[in-house]
Amino acid sequence: MSKKIDLKMAIKRSSSDKKQEKLPRQRKNKSPSPQNNQKESQEILLSREIKEDLAQNEEKIRPHQLKDYVGQKDLKGVLNIAIMAAKQRDEPLDHILLYGPPGLGKTTMALILASEMGVSCKITAAPALERPRDIIGLLVGLQPGDILFIDEIHRLNRVTEELLYPAMEDKRLDVTIGKGQSAKIRSIPLKPFTLVGATTKIGSLTSPLRDRFGLIQRLQFYELDELTEIVLRSANILNVAIDQCGAQEIARRSRGTPRITNRLLRRVRDYVQVKGKNKIDQVLASEALDLHNVDRLGLDWTDRLVLSTIIEQFKGGPVGLDAIASATGEDSKTIEEVYEPYLLQIGFINRTNRGRIATPEAQQHLKI
Repeated sequence: MSKKIDLKMAIKRSSSDKKQEKLPRQRKNKSPSPQNNQKESQEILLSREIKEDLAQNEEKIRPHQLKDYVGQKDLKGVLNIAIMAAKQRDEPLDHILLYGPPGLGKTTMALILASEMGVSCKITAAPALERPRDIIGLLVGLQPGDILFIDEIHRLNRVTEELLYPAMEDKRLDVTIGKGQSAKIRSIPLKPFTLVGATTKIGSLTSPLRDRFGLIQRLQFYELDELTEIVLRSANILNVAIDQCGAQEIARRSRGTPRITNRLLRRVRDYVQVKGKNKIDQVLASEALDLHNVDRLGLDWTDRLVLSTIIEQFKGGPVGLDAIASATGEDSKTIEEVYEPYLLQIGFINRTNRGRIATPEAQQHLKI
């Protein structure tokens, strides 16, 4: 038995010795040379510089002054008067409510207001303010004249909304300390601030909250010439060569929304870069957007699916929203809130008591 054990121990030792002999060799083979280390570090630095440049370019796309903001002439006129008057009185701006479809520049306008007034802007969203301490922490931390921007303000919960009432009117917070008979209300003074609320559903706001805003302004959809100017400005910031016809082609397919305009510009930029071209023209812009299933009116694949379903399967309507959702495989709420508004805006769908109807213009566009 002892010989067998000795043999086993010898085998283990020899195998371990071999592994130890191999380890230094593997390390020697895997150890990079100083030249490779230098190359890798240079590549990392270059990639970081490229990422930083791209991030700076993306941030520059958003205008920081009212004069650089394209479109919304009526809104800019009203806000320009409010800014000048507030500066002359050395007071913060009155509370402002901005409403309208998504992507029209509500957040950008809040940042511009802060820049014009020379104050800071704290940005948050209503769903993030779940507890009372969330809004209390933001309000207490504001400096005189600062702007608090709340996106989707119609989604505020009841407790948070009621905390905003005295804060907006009397610059104070009423906080309840304790419970039951020992409960006490403590008032915390706040520094003068401006609340800028943004919503896509102004009808969902309660009257007490809506009436506490001094300025209530609606953002309109953009015209073709305004979107073309936005494309040219963004292309200049992104160092992308583009001509007037190429900019108009992108603007024409942007649904009147600057956010979509900049998104399509990036996709066309990628297409032109891969194709090895130096400049975006109308042909290249059209090819790139056709590749992404965005037609000349800005309709994507799902928009055309909804229209073709109404026309082909339901003979143009009227048809209920649930029937359209079942036939297309899309959620009914998604169709109603995402795709239907633009189709209604351009006159391709009509709503009736019996359901949705596809107009002759929609049939002509799809050539059915």
